[in-house]
Amino acid sequence: MKFCVVLEYDAQAQSWSAVCPELPGCTSAGTAEEEARQGIAEAIRLYLAPSDLHLPANAKLVEVTVG
Repeated sequence: MKFCVVLEYDAQAQSWSAVCPELPGCTSAGTAEEEARQGIAEAIRLYLAPSDLHLPANAKLVEVTVG
């Protein structure tokens, strides 16, 4: 899968930030561009990893189709 990532260098902090706009909250940073790229790749993998849902007994899990 391919995702758009915004890489920015902050001269004051002397570090790179990486943000994936398609996945809210998915960010990374590093002192080198490559470190930020590797970090955002790992952040995306973790973001997309399946996880168990623990729902209360009175909750319903439904699917919604948009479009």
